[in-house]
Amino acid sequence: MNKVFVYALIYIAGVLISAFAQVLLKKSADTKKDNIIKEYLNVKTICSYAIFFIATLCSVFAYKYLPLSYGPILGTLEYIFVAILSYIFLKERIKRKKLVGLLIVLVGVFIYSI
Repeated sequence: MNKVFVYALIYIAGVLISAFAQVLLKKSADTKKDNIIKEYLNVKTICSYAIFFIATLCSVFAYKYLPLSYGPILGTLEYIFVAILSYIFLKERIKRKKLVGLLIVLVGVFIYSI
């Protein structure tokens, strides 16, 4: 297996982890807190930022063999992952405008990668 392919998968895993952290952070923001300290120092928020840190480590590690130009291309997958995870965990509907936007992102990534 090619090193670039393996490290691209690591980068994509980091993007997926980051998308999961965003959904968890949104879920944390939806719950009402008594004061501002509890808003930022609760389990969901702290876990979200810890997961973001792990996602950043995946990205930095992947750039060991992954060309820098692949980052923006693979990073746009996060929009798709967030939409799917929001649908699953937050029960948010994917409306036509959002779907068209995601398709435009995919077409743009495809054109850029050619």
